[in-house]
Amino acid sequence: MYLAAMSIQPLTKHFRTTFLIAYPIVLSQLGHIAVGVADSIMVGELGTDPLAAVSLANSIFSLVLMFGIGMSMAITPLVAAVDGEGGGQQKSGAIFRHGLVINLLTAILLGLLMIGGSQVLPLLDQPQQVVGITLPYLTIITISLVPFMFFQTFKQYAEGLSYTRAAMYITLSANLLNIVLNYLLIYGKLGFPELGLNGAGWATLISRVVMAIAILIYARRTVWFQQELVIQRLQKRLVTRILNIGVPTGFQYVFEVGAFSCAAIMMGWLGAQALAAHQIALNMAAVSYMMVTGIAAASTVRVGNQLGRRDIPNMRRAGFSAIIMGVAMMSVAALIFVVGKNFLPTLYIDEPEVVELAGSLLVIAAFFQLSDGAQAVGLGILRGMADVRVPTVIALVAYWVIGLPVGYWLSFEFHLGPQGVWYGLLIGLTLAAVLLFVRFHYISKRLTKSYPATTKTPAA
Repeated sequence: MYLAAMSIQPLTKHFRTTFLIAYPIVLSQLGHIAVGVADSIMVGELGTDPLAAVSLANSIFSLVLMFGIGMSMAITPLVAAVDGEGGGQQKSGAIFRHGLVINLLTAILLGLLMIGGSQVLPLLDQPQQVVGITLPYLTIITISLVPFMFFQTFKQYAEGLSYTRAAMYITLSANLLNIVLNYLLIYGKLGFPELGLNGAGWATLISRVVMAIAILIYARRTVWFQQELVIQRLQKRLVTRILNIGVPTGFQYVFEVGAFSCAAIMMGWLGAQALAAHQIALNMAAVSYMMVTGIAAASTVRVGNQLGRRDIPNMRRAGFSAIIMGVAMMSVAALIFVVGKNFLPTLYIDEPEVVELAGSLLVIAAFFQLSDGAQAVGLGILRGMADVRVPTVIALVAYWVIGLPVGYWLSFEFHLGPQGVWYGLLIGLTLAAVLLFVRFHYISKRLTKSYPATTKTPAA
């Protein structure tokens, strides 16, 4: 129908709509990160070296994992825009099928890259006793990329249609399975072999295979998923559209997560205790980060829908309300970090030196929670507008040109030690948050002039 003037929804309605889409994604994302948290806590009982090995392995593996997640996220804004336009299942189905092929090929290529790249670990000047137990664990979790990317394809497609609960239930169930398998395989309980660190790797692999099978069974039994899994001839135009969003989005995550991975390598130069403390603080910060990426994912859907309807005023409100929600959530996380700085590290390890150092890093993490929340949601909003290239450059500059060099300088030149590395990360995150906010304001204001209030909008 034609509207003489767009009805601008109040912020409270935007908060509610975004929350209803976001909370299952938040819980689902928590499930993903909880796998790493469970691994770290349960492996931590084995001692400092195994915990440092988890830190080193996950710091490297998270690079390819997050690139894969970024690639899969290209599906969501494309499907959301088609849904907003009223494009139907034929168009969204084509996006799904192309995305599935691209994601599985990505998983295979990333796995080969990971296995080959892991051979350089002995050259990174890390503690040798840590490197020796890292390689087998890293190989096992690398295999889990294929079932994980299969799951991600279905998850991102469903999110584009605003169906978010199924992935939440599957992820949380798989997370519980992972914890049980950790207990059985790390410590050799109930007759299972005692595999130590490698047991955590096998638990992760098995739980992700179960996730892939579960979401396939669920999707085939639902009304909204009517897509055939038969691989048809790929269309160059659609492959290009997916890659144009997916590749930059993947690099956005690589630049940010890679900064923390590089920070872990610098921590290794400071010793096993610094590396273990970094893993604890980073694990806690990753929990809050993955929560706010749920809001970011919801903002991608909301902004994509409104852009598909050419409703720019409500698109702006949807975006700004999501930023407010993200900052509010991270404010709570910051308070928890400050209050629990002496207790939270003891969940991982009981060595006083590591606990004290991790607590000091949590205080710094509390400060960058607000920036981290704002930049994560900012990336999600711009992704909903298919604006990914400039944000990728922003991530590169903020983390690798500013954040990491400043962190190295403060740590090794000004002798601030592990804290100096994290101060650099704080500066990089803050710069990214400011630039992404400015970018969204600029692009959305320009779109306001391009699409006047009178426009064609699908009937509700």
